[in-house]
Amino acid sequence: MTGSVPMPNNRRPAGCPFRPDAELERVREDPEIPRVPVSNPQLGAFDAVLVTRAADARQVLSDPRYEAGFAFDRTGPRTVMNQPGILLNYDGEEHARYRRMLTGAFTVKRVRSLTPAITRIIEAQLAILEQTGRGADLIEAFAGPVPLLVICELLGVPVEDRDDIQRRSATGTDVANTLDDQLENFAAMAAYMGDLIRRQRERPGDDILGDLIRKHGDVLSDDELIGMGNSILVAGHETVSSMIGMSTLALLRDPEQLAIVRDDEKAAPDAVEELLRLLSVAPPLVRQANTGLDLGGQPVEAGERVVLSTLAANHGRDLVPDDPGRLDVRRGPVAHLAFGYGAHQCIGQQLARLELQIALPALLRRLPGLRLDVDFEAVEYREDALVFGVNRLPVTW
Repeated sequence: MTGSVPMPNNRRPAGCPFRPDAELERVREDPEIPRVPVSNPQLGAFDAVLVTRAADARQVLSDPRYEAGFAFDRTGPRTVMNQPGILLNYDGEEHARYRRMLTGAFTVKRVRSLTPAITRIIEAQLAILEQTGRGADLIEAFAGPVPLLVICELLGVPVEDRDDIQRRSATGTDVANTLDDQLENFAAMAAYMGDLIRRQRERPGDDILGDLIRKHGDVLSDDELIGMGNSILVAGHETVSSMIGMSTLALLRDPEQLAIVRDDEKAAPDAVEELLRLLSVAPPLVRQANTGLDLGGQPVEAGERVVLSTLAANHGRDLVPDDPGRLDVRRGPVAHLAFGYGAHQCIGQQLARLELQIALPALLRRLPGLRLDVDFEAVEYREDALVFGVNRLPVTW
């Protein structure tokens, strides 16, 4: 496991945002797992083992000796990655304790009970999109507001505060920002969430924060609740927003697949799983070995960091033997890694699935003539963001 290659992160080829960068593909096919330079505004610069194959990724994500919470420093400045209460900052029993507190908010039964509320939000945003008229930006008018409104409703965030939250969430996931920018932004996020939690402690609402306070408020500090609230807010908004935008773009590029999603009422669940796999918008996952380990027959030293590219893993022929770069909404079940794997697998994944399963068919049925209002080559992407997506998606119908 020697040598070094430029870190491709989750880069895609120019003009084709639906598959991994050629360098990432090459690394995945090479039996030797490389070490690559990584730069992060919060973690700094470091070399890391780059994992690009699904089997290796599952091995890392299921082995507790690869720690997720290695960067958490209780004495350091607060950031999205350095805040009590955020699940990724903990391992072992400490992680399990926080996760148990949050699990009740995201059970399949409770998520399904949200169907009427999510449908109402989506229909209201579609009405606004129609009123905006042809030439609208789908991100601004639909893909951005829908998941933000859903997650804010779940957290009990007042309507008038949601624009500021959307702006802060976008800033927090933009890796182009400096550490000082991130610290300033997170301080504002923490101050807002702290005010919301203090109000909730006085009168807990019928939402996630209210539920946490009623059940665990005597053992959870405000600092921990701030971390929980902000992590739910950012993760629950940014990834779903990007998925709505990127999924719409992918379907508009493939009218046959679009027609299946639009016309077959039973197609949405499998279609969403295929889009999650194909697009893999979530950021690479970072772990640190707490002891010397073997990965794919090659050594990982104690203290070494490991970066996992779910994009590369989800496009490997070991996972999808038949043309993994092709969108096939009837492909059937694939054990993709879009929500991670193991103990730290995304706790809100069922909510994300439900939002996408409702939003995509509803959009395509409400606007059957939907099409891009610019050339495909003119679409600009959020290449410097932790969550990959499109900046703007001009559409008409």
